[in-house]
Amino acid sequence: MATQDLLFFAMASLMLNLTPGNDMLYVASRSAGQGISAGIVSALGIMAGCLVHVAAAVAGLSAVLAKSATAFAIIKYAGAAYLIYLGIISLISLKQSPFGYSAKKSNLSYRKIFIQGAITNVLNPKVALFFLAFLPQFVDSASPSPEWRILFLGIWFDISGTLVNIAVAFLFGKLAIWMSKSPRFIQIQGRITAIMLIGLGIKVAMASKK
Repeated sequence: MATQDLLFFAMASLMLNLTPGNDMLYVASRSAGQGISAGIVSALGIMAGCLVHVAAAVAGLSAVLAKSATAFAIIKYAGAAYLIYLGIISLISLKQSPFGYSAKKSNLSYRKIFIQGAITNVLNPKVALFFLAFLPQFVDSASPSPEWRILFLGIWFDISGTLVNIAVAFLFGKLAIWMSKSPRFIQIQGRITAIMLIGLGIKVAMASKK
């Protein structure tokens, strides 16, 4: 791949990753609700989920998803239901504790946060379709081993997105620390986190292939 093409891909990837989307909103909600570390772990979970989509693109599975309305719908609604479930659990935790969502912070392991981030990304079919549409634009199908080029570009895009999400985790985590001196703010913060998760679930449920 020519250096000029690689630089263009790197810039395009960065611009796309800086555009607010489901993954960025998810990291922001986790960071605001549970701190910077939780946000970073969420970003790493999303990175792992994104690698699944990259592998699927290389294997050609994304093409099946693009052609099958049933497969798209199943994954879409599963992902939406999962996000809404997380939001409802967050609301329930607010009712169980006068200090809201942050009171549950120490009980939610990083392993669980990581898995939630990965599942959230894997169950978003639009990510698979994005890789299927975006990556081949920078790969010559006539070149030897185009699948390796797709893999390389997919990993590059994933790393770029992860760095952006980590920056988002720091930003919203710091903002939450600054504003968390008020117990009232903690309750409001917990509600916002829950509403964002439910909203993301509804957004995913309403997504189309276009």
